[in-house]
Amino acid sequence: MKGLIVMNAYPNGEKFYRQSDRIKTELEKLGVKTDVLLNGEIAVTLDEIGEVKTKAVEYDFVVYLDKDKYLSRLLEGAGLRLFNSAKAIETCDDKMLTYLALKGKGVKIPETISAPLCYTPNATPQKNFLDEVERLGFPLVAKKSYGSFGAGVELVKNREELEKKEKEWLYLPHFYQKFVGKKGQDIRVIVIGGKAVGAMERIAVGDEFRSNIELGGKGEKIDLPIEYKQTAEKVAQIIGLEYCGVDLLEGETPIVCEVNSNAFFEGLESVTGVNIAKLYAEYIINIMTK
Repeated sequence: MKGLIVMNAYPNGEKFYRQSDRIKTELEKLGVKTDVLLNGEIAVTLDEIGEVKTKAVEYDFVVYLDKDKYLSRLLEGAGLRLFNSAKAIETCDDKMLTYLALKGKGVKIPETISAPLCYTPNATPQKNFLDEVERLGFPLVAKKSYGSFGAGVELVKNREELEKKEKEWLYLPHFYQKFVGKKGQDIRVIVIGGKAVGAMERIAVGDEFRSNIELGGKGEKIDLPIEYKQTAEKVAQIIGLEYCGVDLLEGETPIVCEVNSNAFFEGLESVTGVNIAKLYAEYIINIMTK
């Protein structure tokens, strides 16, 4: 058996290489020869009759640690088994699509208002829309639909800031949410094969309201309450994720903040001692040998 790990063509830091190397190491301990390639190193062609041509078919499976929705669909079109699927990755990459996937499925999310898409040059934000967003109350959270590591997530404290933010993001997919949970705190849960296998509480430093480790947040090991465990597992099942990180906020019941289809596990491993890479590799091999 031979496996391929796909990274983004432009990795932003050594943590991307460390994540891939950890999974590669655990797969090879299980006897699976594994290569790591940047997505730009994988030649894929869609020919004149719509068939996918790629040398990547020499691999039995792909661990897809990227968000390139086109390459993932092309590789699946060539018959390759992806972890995660192209559809699940695309749903997670667009945060608004994530919430839409969860709507009406029995999990709680923050009250959310999607901003209208604008394509007209020199347009002005609509007052009626801003009035509706203001109803969420201040402070509220502004989020770009695409972004990682806390980028594109901002706190809006008043009407003036709201008007400024809407004007700044007018041509970008984005939305607004009611501020819920505890400022600067959330719970990150890693789910593999439908089971929550590790969790930590993330706590922001200073006045930062985002708890991301990449922004200086600190992780602490926790005993995951059963309701949080069940919520994380349900979210993974709804979206069809075989591996993911689910970020939960504290409320009367757990509130789903975000879902990441290729969540980094380095921080959680160091805090909890759980070998996430090994568990993921074992899950992949178990699926491929059934």
